[in-house]
Amino acid sequence: MRISEQQSVRQAARRLAEFLGVPDCEAKVRHAQRAGTQELDALVECGSYKFALEVKSSGSLGNVFRAVHQLPAMSCNVSDNVVPLLVVPFMGESARAHCEEAGAAWLDLSGNAKIVAPGLYVHSQGHVNKFRRPGRAESAFDTKGSRVARWMLMNPATVVRQRTLAASVGLDEGWVSRVVRRLIEMGLLERVDGGIRAPNADNLLDAWRDEYRFEKHTIKEGHIAVAAGESVVPRVAEILRQSDSEYALTGLAAAWFWTRYARYRLSTVYLKSELSDELLAALGFRETSRGPNIWLVLPRDEGVFEGISEIDGVSCAHPVQVYLDLKSHPERASEAAEELRGRFMQWSRRDR
Repeated sequence: MRISEQQSVRQAARRLAEFLGVPDCEAKVRHAQRAGTQELDALVECGSYKFALEVKSSGSLGNVFRAVHQLPAMSCNVSDNVVPLLVVPFMGESARAHCEEAGAAWLDLSGNAKIVAPGLYVHSQGHVNKFRRPGRAESAFDTKGSRVARWMLMNPATVVRQRTLAASVGLDEGWVSRVVRRLIEMGLLERVDGGIRAPNADNLLDAWRDEYRFEKHTIKEGHIAVAAGESVVPRVAEILRQSDSEYALTGLAAAWFWTRYARYRLSTVYLKSELSDELLAALGFRETSRGPNIWLVLPRDEGVFEGISEIDGVSCAHPVQVYLDLKSHPERASEAAEELRGRFMQWSRRDR
């Protein structure tokens, strides 16, 4: 369900009136206001408060980054008694956490809000997204488009020309141009010295992870009999190597090979192509969703194989890819993800 900026402003005014306990008719709206050098989407007077609204079409983390950074500038350009307020249709969980960390006031049109100002405290949560759209929403991280984010995170200190980037990720320049433009609009990439760079790789990774859905790959759950406490990885790696089948370990198993942290039971394997019945039989693979110890995964895009490394004779996906995939894994996945990020993804600290 799409909603225009003016509709968003009107609905936000009604939400503010509801939160502050004043009649809707007393919420006065002035669209497209200018305060100093700052263009406000709207100024809403509600009760004894005034709110300077910054309206965004999505509450995804990537969309919220730049808006949150614009709010302090709004507060400098408007009077002291005006509350800068970010308005979105529905605020995602990661975006909420980012707003909390930045001390940014926000409201979503689904009924959730966190607004803290002198003499004012509004906290509403638990309301579901009323603006889900059918089909696939436009995203800079969809399928092949995610190759751009992956390359930038694998080369975080690099300023790259757009043409070079397109050639590096194997996409046409028009496609890469659209993805780059979207990421720049979100404040996740910037143009410098005739090229492109990620000013904050941590923000880029967080925004991608917020939208990443491992379950969109084709996943075949199954079980391979091994002795108690043993991993299926040695057998799988050896048989796939002998058959010249291209693969890359990801998830819990790959995190363990990269860090030797957090023992695991479930092994997840990306495959370049579907395995034959003969190979599945050689593995001793039995398809089942009850207590699986292996996931065989055909990825939506072969970009997941970029940057793979061989560790102790086993092909493992790049730490960035493994980190993303752990979002949807069981067991100690969250701990493994933090350990992996702490060891291999401290870009901001390294670049200072």
